[in-house]
Amino acid sequence: MFRNMKIDIETVLDNDPAARSKFEVVFTYSGLHAIWAHRVAHWFYKRKWFTLARFISQVSRFFTGIEIHPGAVIGHRLFIDHGMGVVIGETCEIGDNVVIYQGVTLGGTGKEKGKRHPTIGNNVVIGSGSKVLGSFTVGDNVNIGSNAVVLREVPSNSTVVGNPGRVVKRNGERVGDRLDHTNLPDPVVEMLRDMQRQIDELKAELRREREQTRQERQEVRSL
Repeated sequence: MFRNMKIDIETVLDNDPAARSKFEVVFTYSGLHAIWAHRVAHWFYKRKWFTLARFISQVSRFFTGIEIHPGAVIGHRLFIDHGMGVVIGETCEIGDNVVIYQGVTLGGTGKEKGKRHPTIGNNVVIGSGSKVLGSFTVGDNVNIGSNAVVLREVPSNSTVVGNPGRVVKRNGERVGDRLDHTNLPDPVVEMLRDMQRQIDELKAELRREREQTRQERQEVRSL
């Protein structure tokens, strides 16, 4: 237990340049507090002490602003940055080395029983305000851009942006720095830029045609 707590503290120091000391991390990082509370709640949940587990998770939610259902399965070195408004559902599974920013929801899309929340792979970054909804898998080494709404499976080594979420690949490899989730490519923006380029070309062609017509009229008048 204490070994895991030490790893959790080191994870914060590794991921947040604003963290200055272990003392500061232990006493001021709500994301860390929520993870520790979840470990306790999950321990009771697995032993079918459901009400006590939910009570612990609700107390944690009150103090941290982060709601993690005690049934959720969380891997090693999860980092929740800022954290306010994060919601993680009951059947959600999260791998190792995952970074979650504020306002993220890992939720379901219906009232069905059983598995209804996403499975998140290893080395995943989920940008602020993103929603990952439904029972599907987000692969390893995935970046999910801020405010993306992901409703379908995401392959490994890819980037998802937009609403609804669209996958952007770069030769099957990770895109840039895994913590840089603000400068991700947006296929919709690229499409609009391409349309603007085509419009500019048509305008230029129209100007040339008008100029040529004007010159021809002048030549006819001079005859």
